[in-house]
Amino acid sequence: MKTEVNGLSIFALGGLNEIGKNMYAIQYDDEIIIIDCGNKFPDESLLGIDLIIPDITYLLENKEKVKGLIVTHGHEDHIGGIPFFLKKLNVPVYATRFTLGLIELKLKEHKLRRETTLIEIDALSHVSFEQIGVSFFKVTHSIPDCLGIVFQTPEGNIVHTGDFKFDLTPAMNEHSDIHKMAEIGKGGVLLLLSESTNAERPGLTPSEQMVGDHVEEAFKKAEGKVILSTFASNVSRVQQAVDAARKTNRKLALLGRSMVNVVNVAMERGYLDVPDQMLIDQKEINDFVPEEVAILCTGSQGEPLAALSRLSTGSFRGVEVLAGDTVILAAGPIPGNERAVTRIVDNLFTLGAKVIYGTGSSSGMHVSGHGYQEDLKLMLTLMKPRYFIPIHGEYRMLHHHQLLAESVGVKEGNTFIMKNGDVVDVNGGVARQTRKIRAGNTFVDGIGVGDTGEIVLRDRKQLSEDGMLVIILTMSKTEKQLVSNPDTVSRGFVYVREAEELIQNVNELITNTVNELEDEDKKEWGMIKQHVKKSVGQYLFKQTKKKPMILPIIIEV
Repeated sequence: MKTEVNGLSIFALGGLNEIGKNMYAIQYDDEIIIIDCGNKFPDESLLGIDLIIPDITYLLENKEKVKGLIVTHGHEDHIGGIPFFLKKLNVPVYATRFTLGLIELKLKEHKLRRETTLIEIDALSHVSFEQIGVSFFKVTHSIPDCLGIVFQTPEGNIVHTGDFKFDLTPAMNEHSDIHKMAEIGKGGVLLLLSESTNAERPGLTPSEQMVGDHVEEAFKKAEGKVILSTFASNVSRVQQAVDAARKTNRKLALLGRSMVNVVNVAMERGYLDVPDQMLIDQKEINDFVPEEVAILCTGSQGEPLAALSRLSTGSFRGVEVLAGDTVILAAGPIPGNERAVTRIVDNLFTLGAKVIYGTGSSSGMHVSGHGYQEDLKLMLTLMKPRYFIPIHGEYRMLHHHQLLAESVGVKEGNTFIMKNGDVVDVNGGVARQTRKIRAGNTFVDGIGVGDTGEIVLRDRKQLSEDGMLVIILTMSKTEKQLVSNPDTVSRGFVYVREAEELIQNVNELITNTVNELEDEDKKEWGMIKQHVKKSVGQYLFKQTKKKPMILPIIIEV
């Protein structure tokens, strides 16, 4: 059902009280502009789910009002949902040159490139819609070409920071435009949306330059191969590895599809400088002595099918980690991935490798691309907003960001800590949070999008915990009687050969249940299945304290 909205509204379909699947929107009257469309990866409870993307029901109900999608930068939690979104809402996509390159890879994979309008923007661009004007400013992050966004609306200016930190010595000269931010603040900011990922961490984010120095030092000390794993999209970290390989006369191989794809895009578009003849194919790695080779690979988050995980278990075809090789994890684990990363580190030590891991000063191989408390306070001070919405973080992070905002002058009561679907409406310069729209998760499962719901996941959880018991009943079609003994098949519940007595008792119970129903003249197939499932379930729980999924199947003869 369409929602009639007058005036200015700000809402999130993802990115609040969570890390990932960022998606925000600015609406003025009949005009909706979307900011980012990301995904996030499932945890262990979402069995079989490949990706989680935002629920866009509200946008579909108001699709004629959606005028465009503006992308702040190219990380997966900001672009990963775009192909699925564009299949439902084909609107123009605005992004910087490098970000467009990454988006194009996804659109080609989904066969959407020809149908999609991609518009290149930069920090000097201005986009005009009917009611809303949009301009941009440069921010520093851990990927090239990142932008903050200013929305000029009849109610006032709304600013979205994108992901950022303030780094005075950034890699690749990706400086934040502090002067422009100050000008935006002087012009007046009605409401600021600012990311909150590191709102709990005091101080300033360390400089990326520190990482480059440590990477170079590790390459110089390494005696065997050097294997460096990082986010493929962290082009500045990739450039640091390239520079260190050049200074130590090493050839460089790329492992992992996303690493190969991103490096190709970065090289083609001039964001990565790789010397001629440095890159070698993975098949050529063994043609060189270990001291002459460096490897860049994916898998820094412990993904089981990524290159680093396969290297750690000796299952990467044609490439192996040898005793004395140096493995560098140049990325911090995303919350929830710590166990998987630790397992890989243990496997690498078992192979005899020297492993350098950990974040910040513990290893010097990674600094965050997200601002610490002093960075966040500086952004708030530059923008001087009347109202503030902390975004891109779990609840505690949003709460800490609220306290930071109040400490630098945002009036108490003018910060809105929201959940996905909450709406802030602005009328006459006054902001209020009084209503909600539909928001939530859409699960991507194989080629299915949104067709895996809570009931299916509950069944998968039950199967994973207690297994399944299939009960096959061969029955007379005319007389509705058993014509042979039940056949019970266990999958993941009990090992039949070691539970013969239990299975025999189950079969006797099934026979008695069916015969009792026949005596009571209850012969509908549905009723028979229901009673068999209930009686067997109660018996098995009493005997085993387990609740397997029970699936009665009737074969008519």
